Amino acid sequence: MSDKEKANVLKDQGNSALNAGNFDEAINFYTEAIKLDSSNHVLFSNRSAAFCKAGKYKDALDDAEKTVQIKPDWVKGYSRKGAALAYLKKHDDALNAYAEGLKLDPNNEQLKEGIKEVQAQLREGPSMNSGFPNPFMGADVIGKLQNDPRTKDFFNDPSYMKLIADLQSNPSNMISMLKDPRVMTTLSVLLNIDLAAGGGGDDEEGDVEMASTPQSSSSKPKEEEPMDTEEVSPEKKQAIEEKDKGNELYKEKKFEEALAQYEKAIELDPTEMTFLTNKAAVYFEQKKYEECVKECEKAVEVGKENRADFKKVAKAYSRMAASYFKLKDYYKSKTYYQKSLTEHRTRDTLNKLAEVEKLIKEEEKKALYDPEKALEEKNAGKECFQKGDYPAAIKRYTEAIKRNPDDAISYSNRAACYQKLAEFPLALKDCETCIKLDPNFVRGYIRKGMALTALKEQAKASAAFQKALDLDPNNQEALDGYRKCMASNSSNPEEVRKQAMSDPEIQQILGDPAMRLILEQMQNDPKALHEHLKNPEIAAKIQKLLESGLIAIR
Repeated sequence: MSDKEKANVLKDQGNSALNAGNFDEAINFYTEAIKLDSSNHVLFSNRSAAFCKAGKYKDALDDAEKTVQIKPDWVKGYSRKGAALAYLKKHDDALNAYAEGLKLDPNNEQLKEGIKEVQAQLREGPSMNSGFPNPFMGADVIGKLQNDPRTKDFFNDPSYMKLIADLQSNPSNMISMLKDPRVMTTLSVLLNIDLAAGGGGDDEEGDVEMASTPQSSSSKPKEEEPMDTEEVSPEKKQAIEEKDKGNELYKEKKFEEALAQYEKAIELDPTEMTFLTNKAAVYFEQKKYEECVKECEKAVEVGKENRADFKKVAKAYSRMAASYFKLKDYYKSKTYYQKSLTEHRTRDTLNKLAEVEKLIKEEEKKALYDPEKALEEKNAGKECFQKGDYPAAIKRYTEAIKRNPDDAISYSNRAACYQKLAEFPLALKDCETCIKLDPNFVRGYIRKGMALTALKEQAKASAAFQKALDLDPNNQEALDGYRKCMASNSSNPEEVRKQAMSDPEIQQILGDPAMRLILEQMQNDPKALHEHLKNPEIAAKIQKLLESGLIAIR
């Protein structure tokens, strides 16, 4: 047997040890294999996974970097590197590693999941002493500050960028830096509140109200806060009067007359964007959505030129988004709702954006749906799996899922690939989806049990294997998995009991006198179980105790 063949045997032994949760043993097998075949990138990749599971993140990173060095076009290496860096709290480096992998495979789910996890960690910290997330962190912070009239001029001073960088990395310094007036202004922009105002409610913007949701509109205008007419020019005074007349006509649904009044207001004061957005509101009511968009574009341009309140700009963007929604151009609608939120975040706009994103997802799903193509990709994935090319198989199964997201088997097959690559959480996630799509699919429960076993969740694993046996009592694989879980539980019953008793739900069940009586009856008379399971509430509690490993039905 050649050295490469011996190395493959050791690799398989390492994989088995890793799947069984024996991480140090797996590391030893991979290390011996590497001594025989140091050019095999898969060995370093697998050992990196084992090091991660063992909590040896620096060693995991070293092996991941070696993997990338040996085979820079292998996506899995970047996934390993990103994971190790994330565990080491080197979040920026982890994101870069995942991004490098996505350049090779833009649709790789493992890399996307890795990025989501790192971003979630970043959102959780660093945080200020108050417990709130750092407001200076985020991808759109600089753009928001550059576009806001209150902060855009700060960028003329190079020290401002240094100030922002310092607040991003050391948010605890914010209190000591409040003596710099730029910090307070910056916080006002990022938090969408006026920290200098000293309280009080928000003033309305003197704009005509329009649709509160993308599907409906109201012709009732907002009550507006009047301008101080004693300090404005005669032209501005007259412009406000013309606008007020337009608002009254708008309320009466005399839209053409209202447009004429708004036109007069614009001629008298072309620097006030509200007159333009009021005009756009009329077009929206008339279902002239293209005209509405054009007026809003003019309004944004005028508003930014004259340093208008960011809330007014947000309203114009939101109105454009609502118009595109009516035109069924959901991508543009999404873009302008996002622009609105960069100016001013409101719950209403967030809800509208969520609705648009949901529609976009449904449209994309319909466009991709192709059962024949899905079958073709699934068969290609099976061929890759049989060859041992698990990353390629994952790619094929992912495409099959996109083409037919209701096919439970594709999720089950992809879970098997993740299992081979020791990506047990991803395997478990696919198994859950598989079972949700087809609750009677035996293989889904078996693979779920395998994933849970690898994650050392023996009680939950035994429940999954038990469900598979309920569906197919003669399934040998399910029976073997169940026996293995039971043997593991019996070898350390105290640990199983300790883990279960820490669960508040278990504590509540066992603290119920009625449940204690039922459990005694079941112990003395096994036939009593059948009667008790007819009660859905009691059946759910018994199932919970079974899953915890505290009781077993034989």
